Amino acid sequence: MSTFSNGDIFVGETLGTAVLVLMGGGVCAAVTLKRSKALGAGWLAITFGWGFAVMVAAYMVSTLSGAHLNPAVTLAIAVDSGDWSKVPLYLGSQLLGAMIGAALVWLTYLGQFQANDEPTIGIFSTGPEIRNPVQNLITEIIGTMVLVLAILSQGLTKGLGLSGTGVLIVALTVVGIGLSLGGPTGYAINPVRDLGPRIVHSLLPIPKKGGSDWGYAWIPVVGPVVGGLLGGLLYHAAF
Repeated sequence: MSTFSNGDIFVGETLGTAVLVLMGGGVCAAVTLKRSKALGAGWLAITFGWGFAVMVAAYMVSTLSGAHLNPAVTLAIAVDSGDWSKVPLYLGSQLLGAMIGAALVWLTYLGQFQANDEPTIGIFSTGPEIRNPVQNLITEIIGTMVLVLAILSQGLTKGLGLSGTGVLIVALTVVGIGLSLGGPTGYAINPVRDLGPRIVHSLLPIPKKGGSDWGYAWIPVVGPVVGGLLGGLLYHAAF
């Protein structure tokens, strides 16, 4: 983390996370909202949409900030490297970017949101199919550990990061986690990807939008944070 300047980290993480949430939240809106051409496209569209979102955002800003785009990734890297000096800057920039991205989703689908007649929190943030806090938390921890281990272990393959293939592998990992582990909770695996849009949802003037489900909101924050820390510790111990 110390190889990037503070200004580059702020710009890279804010811009990258905004693009991540814009494209990821955008596919959720496309599949969910009435009068959208992608209405009903389903879970495959959502998982691949989020994978493409990660790919585009990471390629866009990797040279600026390393493209963490996720506090769980930042924390895992800090645990492994022992460098915590710029963690607050990364986390603050990521949260700001996630909020900007969520607002852009709303603007992109403004007409569809104006015609909305159903709750919309699922477009912005995750929610469980079975509301069991212990299971939901464990699911998020496991999914996030898979993500951070996949990211950190790429450094073991010489030239992978320099070739640019690493970003593609991470994107496909996100798709795989969604397909395999995303069924119970919708796989946040990123605290700001859930919290930033949830804050924005609570503020936006969306007709009949319903509640923002703050009772559940701690799980997609705490789970990925714990998963990131555990993943970093496991990587540091095993590799």
